[in-house]
Amino acid sequence: MDEYRFREARAEDLLALVAMLADDELGRQRESPGAPLDDGYTAAFEAIQRDANNELVVCECGGELLGMLQITYIPYLTYIGRWRALIEGVRVASSQRGTGVGGRLFAWAIERAREKGCVMVQLTTDKQRPDAIRFYEKLGFTASHEGMKLWLDRAKTRVR
Repeated sequence: MDEYRFREARAEDLLALVAMLADDELGRQRESPGAPLDDGYTAAFEAIQRDANNELVVCECGGELLGMLQITYIPYLTYIGRWRALIEGVRVASSQRGTGVGGRLFAWAIERAREKGCVMVQLTTDKQRPDAIRFYEKLGFTASHEGMKLWLDRAKTRVR
């Protein structure tokens, strides 16, 4: 049996990753999957790859992409200057939801944050995703803060 493997995303993964991002009710409203991909995806992917404090990670098994997340390492003055890891863009392929892939992906990401010397791992999740909230709570995450967003130019945000 093939084993799960975690690695940095590659350019050839991009089409599949965007499709994974769009594969739920909220993602369908804001993503634009399919070839050719919007240039914005390629530009963001290249910026992530150039930034030493960002990792776009995939979980694969038998050559199939099963899940993804992005980890951003952030230096802070608080906690005596310790770093934090921010996890965003978490997705598990719809065919793999409920199989343990998400838990394995997070176990890998949390250990990676420890290796980088982070004092905590934090994330945000949409309040419209109750299953995701329950999943994060089972992993030990607590809703200790209220997250807020300010859209700077909603007209330029491609929402379909």
